[in-house]
Amino acid sequence: MAASPASKFAGEALPPTLTPACQQPPLYDGATRLYMAYVCPYAQRAWIARNCKGLQHKILLVPIDLADRPAWLRKIYPKNQVPCLEHNNKMTGESLDLIKYIDSNFEGPKLSPDDPEKQGLAEELLAYSDTFNQAMMSALTAKGAVTADAEAALDKIETSLSKFDDGPFFLGQFSLVDIAYAPFVDGFQVFFANIKNYDTTAGRPNMQRFIKEMNGIAAYAQTKHDPQELLALTKKKLGI
Repeated sequence: MAASPASKFAGEALPPTLTPACQQPPLYDGATRLYMAYVCPYAQRAWIARNCKGLQHKILLVPIDLADRPAWLRKIYPKNQVPCLEHNNKMTGESLDLIKYIDSNFEGPKLSPDDPEKQGLAEELLAYSDTFNQAMMSALTAKGAVTADAEAALDKIETSLSKFDDGPFFLGQFSLVDIAYAPFVDGFQVFFANIKNYDTTAGRPNMQRFIKEMNGIAAYAQTKHDPQELLALTKKKLGI
């Protein structure tokens, strides 16, 4: 497994968010650009992968205002969403596909495992991530106590974090799986505490350790947005 991503990261000045009034960046001019949003956990996945690979000077950030998207975003990427990556004269999207693409097509620490057992668990967990997120989001809007589906989803994460004893992460050592889950596991802790008065990590020591370890990685920490602003945006989105 590659060296810790923290040792590969150098802080950077973040560019301003682009609105419809802003000029479109050049397209297919040889530069590599990550179209993202500071408040989007899916885009955060790609941003973390980029940072962990030490690609701050190779992949330029193009932050988009999701509440008021520039019309040119749809023209360059018809799905009109982030994240999407401009590289080698094409656009690549979908966050899970994109973190794999960044790991496979750029230099830097390898973020995928070589061990066959870990490879199998990695694919299983990446495939499960949407189910986890859906269960948790549904529980936020459900009336009453936290749903059994959300409890089961959290317990699955807790159990998955105990599969390997060579580190605090899903595969023991840091990998793409941690990048895929961290924005959501970390964010849901804040959302559930404030909306449901529920601690997602209570009685789940592996999750507690995972969140602590992730927040100690500079390449991840810089991608985090103000949690109270994210909470307000989530409440507005869910009509809470």
